[in-house]
Amino acid sequence: MAPQDHTAAGLDPATTVLLTVECQRGVVGPDSALPELAAAARACGALHNVARLVAGAQEAGVQVVHAIAERRPDGRGAARNAPLFRAAERLPVQQLTGTLAVRIAEPIPVGDGDLVVRRLHGLSPLAGTGLDALLRNMGCRTLIVTGVSVNVAVPNAVFDAVNLGYTAVVPADAVAGVPADYAAAVVRHTLSLVATVTTTEALLRGWRQRRKPRQSPPDPVSRG
Repeated sequence: MAPQDHTAAGLDPATTVLLTVECQRGVVGPDSALPELAAAARACGALHNVARLVAGAQEAGVQVVHAIAERRPDGRGAARNAPLFRAAERLPVQQLTGTLAVRIAEPIPVGDGDLVVRRLHGLSPLAGTGLDALLRNMGCRTLIVTGVSVNVAVPNAVFDAVNLGYTAVVPADAVAGVPADYAAAVVRHTLSLVATVTTTEALLRGWRQRRKPRQSPPDPVSRG
């Protein structure tokens, strides 16, 4: 029998934050600008598992933060210093501020206590967005990174988290990239070197275990 992963059992909800990366309609929704990535995120179950983790985190008292990548209609503040950015300008679906494309994709539940951090530039939700300051103000020490893509944004988020002094946790079945075998290789051969790699079920199980009330020992039987 394989050993059980008890990752979440040791994660204090008060110092843990669950981050969803670019889980927005224009990226992983039915009208995605990147249909291959959207299909991969749904086919492998990653989007479903992100939704499960968000719901579980909300119930367990773990802060949830949604990181959104967007651009202004006039393009102000957007970078053009990488082929990826220039290619994004030509996509039929644009991640424009205020549009449906930058809303959190179904079936991920958004709670009243969730925070949404939006970025107009760069490759990482932690680079120049103010997210680091928010995490520190909330007492975060451990960042659980979920979402897309393992090609670019997810590794950037993990590396930045580690460089900033956070402990990074990656549920391998709640992230996605293309092609799928490449994404799996990045998780196994790169992210596992700097983050704790776990599963959605292990995290949910750990949170459930933390919520279970401790049973009092039975009263001793009096001996007459």
